[in-house]
Amino acid sequence: MAVIVQKFGGSSVADAARIRHCAGRIAEAKRRGDSVAVVVSARGDTTDDLIALAGELSEQPDKREMDQLLACGEQISISLMSMALKGMGLEAVSLTGAQCGIRTDGQHTRARIRSVDPTRLKSEFAAGRVPVVAGFQGVTDSGDVTTLGRGGSDTTAVALAAAVGADECEIYTDVDGVYTADPRVVPHARLLDTIRYDEMMEAASQGARVMHLRAVELGKKAGVPIRVLHSMRHGRGTLITDTGNGMETARAVSTAALKTDIGRVTLAGLPNRPGLQRLFFDRIAAAGISVDDIIQTEALGLGGKEGGEDFARSHADTPTSGHCNIVFTLDKADLADVKPLVEAALTELGHGRLHIDLGLAKVSAVGVGMQSQPGVAARMFKALADAGVRIANITTSEIKISCILDEADGKNALKVVHDAFELGSPVVTSAGAARAGSRR
Repeated sequence: MAVIVQKFGGSSVADAARIRHCAGRIAEAKRRGDSVAVVVSARGDTTDDLIALAGELSEQPDKREMDQLLACGEQISISLMSMALKGMGLEAVSLTGAQCGIRTDGQHTRARIRSVDPTRLKSEFAAGRVPVVAGFQGVTDSGDVTTLGRGGSDTTAVALAAAVGADECEIYTDVDGVYTADPRVVPHARLLDTIRYDEMMEAASQGARVMHLRAVELGKKAGVPIRVLHSMRHGRGTLITDTGNGMETARAVSTAALKTDIGRVTLAGLPNRPGLQRLFFDRIAAAGISVDDIIQTEALGLGGKEGGEDFARSHADTPTSGHCNIVFTLDKADLADVKPLVEAALTELGHGRLHIDLGLAKVSAVGVGMQSQPGVAARMFKALADAGVRIANITTSEIKISCILDEADGKNALKVVHDAFELGSPVVTSAGAARAGSRR
C-alpha cells in the first residue's frame, strides 16, 4: 500500500462537475489500497476576485487581513471536495492549514513553511479517511492565518508528502505534464517523461508556470518524487526526480521558458563601498521579497542621462572612480513593495538615483547538459539575433542562460530558442528508435 498526496489546482475544481471528476481520481487511488491525502486550491478565479474586492475598499489592504480573506477560497474548496467524496461513499474530512499542523513564519502574503506536524494526517489515514487539506495557507505560532503566495498550494502538497513520507506527490493541473516550452505559446512543444529537480527549479524560476519553485526546492531537499498530471484526462505525466532520463540529459538544453511581467530596478551613481549591497537587499529580504537577476557595473560619469539603459549607455564622461550601478529584476507585482524600501535606502545612503523599467520579459534555456557541451550561449544568441530580438541583459548559471528583452518580443523569442535547440524533436537512440514523451 502506497502513501500518495494528490493536489488539485483551481481550474481542476472550478465547478461541481470538475470537483466530482477529481473526486473520482481520488477514489481510484483509494480502490488501489493507497492512503491518500488531498490538497486543493481555491476554485477558478476566486483568489483574483477576492483580491479585486479588497482593492475596491483599500488601495493598500492590510496584509494580515488579506491573508484572512484569501484563505477563505481554499476553505470553500476543501468543504466541497469532502462532500463530493462522501457522496461517492468515501470517508473524508476537510482540514484547514492550521488543523493540519502547518506552521509558518509571520510574513503575511509570502509566508514560508517552518514545520508540518503529521499527527493529524496519520490518524486520518489510520481511520481510513481521506484528509482534504486547504493549500496555500498555514498558521503562525501566535495563531494568525498566513498564506504562502501564488502557487503556494504546490508547496503545501510537497510539504505534506515530505511530512508523511509519501511515495509520490501528484500535482494535477490543466496540462499533461512538463513540456519543453509552454505549449500554449509553442504548439509543437514536447511532453517530457522525466525532468531533474534542478532543471525544473530553474525552469520554474524563469517563468515555467506548471510548478511552484518552492515546491520543487522542497521536493529535492526531502527526496519526494513529484509527478505532474492532467486532472481531466489520464496519462503518465512528467516525473520530477533526481534520476533523469539518460536520453533526455543527452541534450544540452531540456526546456525553454518565458517569464513576463518583469520589473527592472536600476540604482545609479552609488558610492561603491563595503556594505552597499546589504543596505538595499537586507530590506528587500526582510519583506520576504525575492529578486531575480542582480548585475553590478562600474558607473559612468554622473553627468549622463538618468536611469536604466539611457544611463548605462551614456558615454559623455569618463568612468567616475568609486561609483557603481546596481540593476536587478523581480516580479512586477512586487515593485509596489520594493520601491519604498529602495527609496529609504537611498535616503540613508545620501547618494544615487532610482529608475524603474517595465514592459520586460525574460527568455531562458535550461538544461544540465550545457555544463559539458560548449556553444550553447552562441547558439541561443544567434537565434535571437536572426529573429531581430534585442537583448537588454544576460545572466547565466551552470544550467541556465537567460536574456532580458522587450515584452513584445517574448513569445517569438521563446519560439526561436525552442527551435534553435530542436526541443520539439524526440531524442533518437543509436539504434534509430525515436523516443517521445509518453502518453496513455
